[in-house]
Amino acid sequence: MELTESTPTPLTESGVRRVVLAGGIGTLIEYYDYALYGYVSTIIAPLFFPGHDPVAALLSTLAVFALSYVIRPLGGIVFGWVGDRYGRRKALLITIIGIGLANTAVGLLPTYSLVGLLAPALLLVVRLAQGFFAGGEVGGAATVIAENAPAGKRARYGAWVPMGTNGGFAIASGAIGLIAGMLSDAQMSGWGWRIPFLIGLPLTIICYLVRRSLPNIDREVKHAGKHAFPLVSALRSYPIPLLKAIGIGIAVQGGAYIGSTFIAIYLVANLHYPSRAVYWITAGVTVFAVLLMPLTGRLADKIGVWPVALIGIIGYGVLTYPALALMNLGSIVLATAAYALIMINMSFLQVASFTLTPRLFPDDVRYTGTALATNLSVLIAGGTAPFVASLLVNVTGDLRSPYYFVVAACVVGLIALTALRRDKAVAHAHAPAEIR
Repeated sequence: MELTESTPTPLTESGVRRVVLAGGIGTLIEYYDYALYGYVSTIIAPLFFPGHDPVAALLSTLAVFALSYVIRPLGGIVFGWVGDRYGRRKALLITIIGIGLANTAVGLLPTYSLVGLLAPALLLVVRLAQGFFAGGEVGGAATVIAENAPAGKRARYGAWVPMGTNGGFAIASGAIGLIAGMLSDAQMSGWGWRIPFLIGLPLTIICYLVRRSLPNIDREVKHAGKHAFPLVSALRSYPIPLLKAIGIGIAVQGGAYIGSTFIAIYLVANLHYPSRAVYWITAGVTVFAVLLMPLTGRLADKIGVWPVALIGIIGYGVLTYPALALMNLGSIVLATAAYALIMINMSFLQVASFTLTPRLFPDDVRYTGTALATNLSVLIAGGTAPFVASLLVNVTGDLRSPYYFVVAACVVGLIALTALRRDKAVAHAHAPAEIR
């Protein structure tokens, strides 16, 4: 059957800005929710996984963190199908509601002392639900921004996706730091940790209202035959672009989750810096990286996303080891500077990746392809990063061993980026603009 597609009228500059804002806010809510769990993991570990070994409790908590990513590809497939077949706007409204409700539920869960083994079971169920809905969020936001951004401004507008994701990390860290600063340790572990999860509900409502008021961004594709299931079409017709996108995503996610989630845990649990100070340090360096992203977006629009991605990958590979070594010197000032050094690389690599990935797929499978690539790379190298890095430190006794995880992720990303450069004409037969 012949594919027919209704394309919306091109948006005005004001309409584009509204789309970009709605996409960025949604990813902010998603990663605010995800970051909260990582940041309070040292607090809630004994509440949901009590025992005599605090390391085992922390690893169990981080394992739940990692398992929530296992279901993300399924969410990407489902909401990619909704977005490609029934419209981007519909998919993005459903995902933000699901993420917000699941996040709020974490703040309402009973602990082990109240319901026993039901507590960790409920925690796992809620985190899996959160992962399912989150699977359709970032890929969808990147898709609608890529489709509506004007030529010459794709990277600076595409930067709003990683600005949202990392803004979520910063706000989560700041919220935890603010609450921890006002409460005692006993109050924080007793009930204070719940407050930032509950704050996520009004943020979700605001984002939902912003998205409901969007102009027409839907590319409603009505088709039969091989396009009835965008996943099948993407796997059958575009496996090489999908593999390249996953490869670059592994570098993006491996570096990002070491920087945004593991380092905060590492500074407290392994290097014994004061937790309240670490919350604010994490918020500060993440804001620093977010503020760099509009600049790296403009740079990518000028010189191309490929060299900007290369700078980020090489930066991670070269700078992470000395940064970890600086953190181990016992100076909170040096630790902050080292943390910022790692996060600079994130601003380069994430802006390039979120601009590049949607451009690898044609319109009828773009949401599905982008969501699938993003979620598989997050599953492989993102959600597992805090657990693997913590395990490496505890098994080897080497406080700098997480560097080897980062290097492995960067090697995969570099191979994929090199392949993209070599085959850019083939990879972009359907793309709105060529990679350079």
